Amino acid sequence: MEKTNFRTRSFFFICTFLGFLLILLSKISVCSAAENDFYCLKSIKDSLQDPFNNLGSWDFNNVTEGFICRFSGINCWHDNENKVLSITLSNYGLIGEFPRGVRNCTSLTNLDLSGNKLYGNIPSDISVILDYVVILDLSYNTFSGNIPPDIANCTYLNFLGLDNNNLEGEIPSRIGSLLRLRTFSVANNYLTGAVPSFVNEQITAKSFENNPEFCGKPLKGCENSWIWKHIDRASFIKAFVVGWVLFFTLALVLRLFQFPSKVINKIVSFNKWKLRVKEHLTSGSDLPGEEDLSSSNHKILRLQKFVTRMSFGELEKATSGFSENHLVGNGMLGKVYKAILPNGWTLAIKKLNEWENLEDEFVSEITTLGGLRHRNLLPLIGFCAEKENRFLVYKYMPNGSLHEWLHSNEEKAKILDFPLRVKMALGIAKGLAWLHHGYELHVTHGSISTRCILLDQNFEPKISNFWEAKFWSKNDTALSWSLFPVAEYSGLGSYKQDIYCFGVVLLELVTGKEPHELTSSRNLFDHSPCLLDADRDLLGKGVDDLILQFLELACTCVKFFPNERPTMLEVYDTLRTVSQGRTD
Repeated sequence: MEKTNFRTRSFFFICTFLGFLLILLSKISVCSAAENDFYCLKSIKDSLQDPFNNLGSWDFNNVTEGFICRFSGINCWHDNENKVLSITLSNYGLIGEFPRGVRNCTSLTNLDLSGNKLYGNIPSDISVILDYVVILDLSYNTFSGNIPPDIANCTYLNFLGLDNNNLEGEIPSRIGSLLRLRTFSVANNYLTGAVPSFVNEQITAKSFENNPEFCGKPLKGCENSWIWKHIDRASFIKAFVVGWVLFFTLALVLRLFQFPSKVINKIVSFNKWKLRVKEHLTSGSDLPGEEDLSSSNHKILRLQKFVTRMSFGELEKATSGFSENHLVGNGMLGKVYKAILPNGWTLAIKKLNEWENLEDEFVSEITTLGGLRHRNLLPLIGFCAEKENRFLVYKYMPNGSLHEWLHSNEEKAKILDFPLRVKMALGIAKGLAWLHHGYELHVTHGSISTRCILLDQNFEPKISNFWEAKFWSKNDTALSWSLFPVAEYSGLGSYKQDIYCFGVVLLELVTGKEPHELTSSRNLFDHSPCLLDADRDLLGKGVDDLILQFLELACTCVKFFPNERPTMLEVYDTLRTVSQGRTD
C-alpha cells in the first residue's frame, strides 16, 4: 500500500514538473517572439524619415503586454500579444530605403508600404525577409532597379503591388508560376520584355499598362517590330557596312573566277521578283504589276518600326472628340489632350497644328524619342496619322511642366523647396548626360527649357520635345541614321548648346525668374554669382552654401565661350554633390 502511494506521489510530482517546464518554455518562446517584433517595429521607425510624425504613436517606452498592437498601422494576431500580423503604413509620407528590419516580425503576413517616398532597390533576398507574406504592396513609391527574381520564392503571395515606381528590366518569369497569386500590378514603370505566362489567367492587361515596351499575353504579341526597336543603332550600321563589304568582296571573287553569268542573272532576277512581291503584298496589292506604295504610306509603315501606330477613332473616343474638357495645355506644336483608354492607360495626346507644315517635326520626334529609353525621358507611346492630321501619344505626366510650377503663380513655386529643385535638376542632368555620353550614337537635344521638362506624380523630371534633336558619331559628326534624316549638320546643334540651355534652366530653378528677366538688374551672365541672386523663399533654411554652389554651376554652364563650359557628366557629378548636402 505504501509503495502504491509512493508511486502515485512520484507520478504526480513528475507530471507537475513537466507541466511547469512546458509553461516556462512557452513563456520564453512568446517573450522571444515579442522581443523580435518589438525590435522589428523599432528598426522600421529608426530607419525611415517621418516628416509628418505619422509614427508618433510608436512609443517604445511602454512595456505592457500587447502595447505595440495599439501602434498606428499595426495589427496583431491577438490584442494582448506582441505578435505582429500586418503592417499597413500606406500614404504615411515616409522617406528612405526598404526597411530590412521588418524581417524580425517573424509572423508577418501583410506588408503595405504604398504611397510613400521609398527609394532604392527592392531587396534581392526579399523572400528571406518576408517568409510568410501573403500581401505585399510597394506601389506608388520610387523604387528603382530590377524586380528581384527571389520574389518568386514568396510562395504564399496572394497580392503583389509594384505599380507606379521606377522599376526597370524584365519581370522574372517565375513570378507567373506563383499558384496563389490573384492580384498583380507593375503598371507605370519602365519595364521591358515579354510578360510571363501566369497560372492565374484573371490577371489582365491593366496590370501592365504604361510599360510601352511590354508584349505577350494578355498584351499584344511579341512581334518583330518590338525586336527592331531594341536593335542598337550603331551595331546595325556596323553590320550593314560589314555586309556590304562582304558582298562586294564576294562579287569581286566571283568576277575573278568567272562565275557563270547566266546563274548570277537568274539568282538576281529571282531575288528582285521576291522583293517586289513582298513590297506589293505589304501595300495590299494583289499583283506585282500594280503601282508602288505612295511615299506617305511607305513612310507611315517605316514609322511603325519605332512606336505603335494608334487608331484615330480610339483617340477621338478617349478625348470625346478632342473636346475642351480634355484639353490640358497648348504646346509649341499644338494642343495637348488628356485621354483615358478603355484598358485604363492615361495618355497625353498632342494634336499637331493643322495650319503648319510640321511633317519634319512629326517624323523627327518619332524616329528620335521613339528609339530612346531612359527614366528621365518622356515615354513616347505611339502616333496616329489620319489624312492631314498628325498626333503624338505620350505617357501622361500629372504635374505638368516645370515652367508652370516655377512661373504660373507664387503659391505653386513655394511648394518647390530647394531639395526638390535639386532633385529635378539632377534628373534632367542625368537624362542629358545619358544622351551626350551614355549612348553609342550620342544625342543632343537642341532646345532644352523648363517648358519641355514634364513632371510625373513624384516630381521626377522627364525631357520632351525631341524634334530638333541630332545624332552624332563619337568624332562629333552629325549623322542621318536609319530610315529618315533625323537632322542635318548644324554647328548650333552641339553639346555645348545643350549645356548652355541647361544652365538657363538651373538659373530659373534657383532664382525663380524667367529667362528674359535674368538679364535685367543684375546680369548673371557677366558676374560672379552671390546669394542676392537666389529666390528669397529658398534662403535662410540652412542650405545657403549649397544654393551658392548651385548658382556657381549654373553660371559656369552659361559662359560665353563654349569651350569654357563643363561637360554634362561634370555637371551631373557636381549636382550629385549638392543633392547629398555636401559643399566642396
